[in-house]
Amino acid sequence: MSNLRPALLTDHYELTMVSAALKDGTADRRCVFEVFSRRLPSGRRYGVVAGTARLIELIRDFRFDPAEVDFLRRTGVVDDAAAAWLTDYRFTGDIDGYAEGELFFPGSPILTVSGGFAECVVLETLALSVLNHDCAVAAAAARMVTAARGRALIEMGSRRAHEEAAVAAARSAYLAGFRFTSNLAAGARYGIPTAGTAAHAFTLLHDDERAAFASQVATLGKETTLLVDTYDISQGIRNAIAVAGPELRAVRIDSGDLAVIAQQSRELLDSLGATETKIIVSGDLDEYAIAALAAEPVDMYGAGTAVVTGSGAPTAGLVYKLVEVEGRPVVKRSEHKATIGGRKVAVRRHKPTGTATEEIIVSQGVPDRQANDRMLQRSYVADGEPLALPTLDESRAHLRECLISIPWEGLKLSAGDPAIPVTVVPAA
Repeated sequence: MSNLRPALLTDHYELTMVSAALKDGTADRRCVFEVFSRRLPSGRRYGVVAGTARLIELIRDFRFDPAEVDFLRRTGVVDDAAAAWLTDYRFTGDIDGYAEGELFFPGSPILTVSGGFAECVVLETLALSVLNHDCAVAAAAARMVTAARGRALIEMGSRRAHEEAAVAAARSAYLAGFRFTSNLAAGARYGIPTAGTAAHAFTLLHDDERAAFASQVATLGKETTLLVDTYDISQGIRNAIAVAGPELRAVRIDSGDLAVIAQQSRELLDSLGATETKIIVSGDLDEYAIAALAAEPVDMYGAGTAVVTGSGAPTAGLVYKLVEVEGRPVVKRSEHKATIGGRKVAVRRHKPTGTATEEIIVSQGVPDRQANDRMLQRSYVADGEPLALPTLDESRAHLRECLISIPWEGLKLSAGDPAIPVTVVPAA
């Protein structure tokens, strides 16, 4: 697991509120906080829930050790009463939310945290840090999977992300349908299949390209992938097949006009008898570049920077807001940031064919159920105790089914309305 100390992600202002609430006696008031997005990132028609299982594991281990409490006291962040409270902190409330792999839309209550005010408010930064990152990556990755039209994708963006974010990004990309990651930590931690090949440095190390290829094949066999664009791509392909034979599993191309090069490379491979050798392309690919290659003879895409940075939307735009205090709905009325009070319950409405038609969200009540409705929230933590979580593969399968269920217009890469409309019924 990560060496990250989740309690250190608490924000200064959260502990300011804890100190004041402890002093005025409001710290234990029963509250409900919700995580939701006011709007989707520009150009997006759906969001993807990801990171919930990671978050629940971090909350399970959310503790302030003596050194951390001493730091907070010494620097004046908390007073003695708050320091004592932090020393004994354990989350004892409830957490409910959408399943990982579920689609979400503006207003969707993807996570609900219930408990005393103080024990819930200290989780805000942690919850938003995990969910904003993981949901952003998963949404970008899901769009790339759609654009790939069934061809495999490998996540290879670790060098463009923080070392912990890289592992989380690999997990989110796999959840979204990527088939492999090059990140070995993600493979070890989450059981994600790993894949990769040598870089240009390995070719440059050797006296010539053939020597580099011969070394790689001698070590890894003909099931390896040879990077053929260090010098001249056509000659690189010829050298690869001369060394490995027509049984070579794949070649990778990382530069140039990939549409033209893919066509020429396929023709050259076929002329050399390597009709089964696959072509893998990489090099700053995003969903639009992948879609543009749909008609070309490409067998696998390698995506790096775009996927781990959310492909133009590095955050999902999620917020964590107080919506209920001791059963009473509370609202924020700030311009452009208004909230709807009360704890929400959500269902996804479907046609008999399974196509999703609407999301219904009811505050302080339960939606009237129809035959093909599906409840969207499940329990993750009850009375402070984490419950069983779906596996990553189960969440991956859930997202696949969700994407199949939305109208085809919702899968377009062009800007447009959310894939399905959302109706919010406020508290009476």
